[in-house]
Amino acid sequence: MENLGNEKMKQCLKNWSLPLTMLLGICLYLIAHALHLPDAVKTNINAGIKIVQPVLIFCMLYLSFCKIDFNQLRLRPWHGYLLLFQIGMMGLLSVVLRYMPHSNLFIIIECLLACIICPTATASVVIVEKLKGNTATLLMYNILINLSVALTVPVFIPIFMQGEIGFAETFRAIVAQVCPVLMIPLILARLTNQFLPKLRDKIREVKDLAFYLWIVAVALAMATATRAFAHTNMDAYTLLGIMAITATACLMQFLLAGKLANLLAIASVPVKP
Repeated sequence: MENLGNEKMKQCLKNWSLPLTMLLGICLYLIAHALHLPDAVKTNINAGIKIVQPVLIFCMLYLSFCKIDFNQLRLRPWHGYLLLFQIGMMGLLSVVLRYMPHSNLFIIIECLLACIICPTATASVVIVEKLKGNTATLLMYNILINLSVALTVPVFIPIFMQGEIGFAETFRAIVAQVCPVLMIPLILARLTNQFLPKLRDKIREVKDLAFYLWIVAVALAMATATRAFAHTNMDAYTLLGIMAITATACLMQFLLAGKLANLLAIASVPVKP
């Protein structure tokens, strides 16, 4: 009975890992804030988090990519549908922002645009692996959407931020963020699969390590986000508007993706003669 209870507790923690990790990240910031640490210590902690976060993402992606069958990296119809949706919404919202530069809603619409622009999280491969999904198909979309963002965002941003930032500068900034955490672990994993099969097999034997690294990364991200929230000079109405619009955007994209998945599943069912 004791073993059964332990297994249920472990399963419960796994099922609720995301909200619990987000809560942990918030608590970490609140605890650090309550300790009244010296400014030098705070600066060192913030600098350390900036180094640790990309390292965690790099490691968990490398571990996940080593478990992927690279022969399954193929284009799927839903890749095109989602790309059209994200790029189309980016263009539409950029035009809306162009004609309301001094509106009180500018920052809120800009946050909505950020939710649409933001590529699929690189860590989503880790979650799909945990759920026994098709990681190769998701990885393919991850590559496509990151490349699309690198090419389209420099085109759309000048529409509502005229003269503030150029195409080349934006493109370089995006590529500098994408390559280290996505493309390099992908290339290393491909080389590992091809030239170091014994190491690949050892990595594949290790279960859930990438998932636990993801939990640490989420906790640090939430701590950083809580710090930014606590130090903002925005008024309460603007903050509430941002929270409402971002939550709505996430829910909308989740529901649309679910509908698309159902439609494609129905369309793929063979018709009986």
